[in-house]
Amino acid sequence: MNPRVPVSGSQFDLAAGAYRATIASVGATLRSLTHDGRDLVVPFDADALRPFYRGAILAPWPNRVINGTYRFNGVDRQLPLTEPARAHALHGLAAWLEWTPVDEGDSAPDTAPDAAADAPTDRITLRTVIEPQAGYPHRVQLTVTYSLDAGGLHTGIEALNLGADDAPYGTGPHPYLVAGAGRVDDWVLDLPASQVLTFTGERLIPDAVVEVDADVVADVVADAVADAPSDTPADASTRGPFDFRGGRRIESTFLDHAFTGLAADDAGATAVRVLTEDGSGVSISWGAELPWVQVHTADQADQALNRIGLAVEPMTCPPDAFNSGTDLVVLAPGSTHRADWTIAAV
Repeated sequence: MNPRVPVSGSQFDLAAGAYRATIASVGATLRSLTHDGRDLVVPFDADALRPFYRGAILAPWPNRVINGTYRFNGVDRQLPLTEPARAHALHGLAAWLEWTPVDEGDSAPDTAPDAAADAPTDRITLRTVIEPQAGYPHRVQLTVTYSLDAGGLHTGIEALNLGADDAPYGTGPHPYLVAGAGRVDDWVLDLPASQVLTFTGERLIPDAVVEVDADVVADVVADAVADAPSDTPADASTRGPFDFRGGRRIESTFLDHAFTGLAADDAGATAVRVLTEDGSGVSISWGAELPWVQVHTADQADQALNRIGLAVEPMTCPPDAFNSGTDLVVLAPGSTHRADWTIAAV
């Protein structure tokens, strides 16, 4: 009899130094990540249906395609509406696919040579193929590698267009970061972004890119928080409600916004940090191939789930890029695209 597979798929345990991670095969999902036993992301059980896209790989688009409709190369397309409440196509087509292992790394140093085959390793490579389908008639192979070392959990995704025509493409991860004890309201967000994409209405329709410190931000905050908890401040502070450069407490601010204008270090890396008051926490960093980041305070009606982690999602393109064309990747037949990011303890 074949062993029962958990709801989230086959489990791959990674270990390196003080880091431990578990990757689930459905969606190539980062199910848990700890450092010295401290959660760096909001985990979920292996036998749970993954909630809120926690840890999933998003492709061939991150975020939303408004109304699930777009026009590409002169042809109108209709995608399945996977966000029924807002009538959009959400987070791509790969999050519920089974990804198969194609390479596993070395066993952790303390693992005996004759240890079981499922002993922790320091890396895993998984692969899946998005097959041509209604709304996205393209065959795209996705390969993701997770690797652990003293610098944290490194993730790289490569897309390969296996079809005969150009394919629109975007990608990004969906981790909910955990700084430490408490909830989002208690943590400090250090977000080096100078611009934010505002939206209108409860369907989160993208509106305009504005400077985070621009006066116009104050005028759009009321729309941005229309569906937020009643105690969410509607008035911009002197710093601007979306200006987290240099770090400040999130408090009751509602966020479900895409940011850009990202500052980078000398190596070209952008880093977002989520910290406790004592300066410990978690960071996620990435390169210029991901010029956008969605940040969401994970507001939920269920208080047990409300604001327990901050979604920080580096993206190759903004919401609705299939329509706007902004930073949309077009994969020519046989061409590839790669993106990388790292989550680490602070």
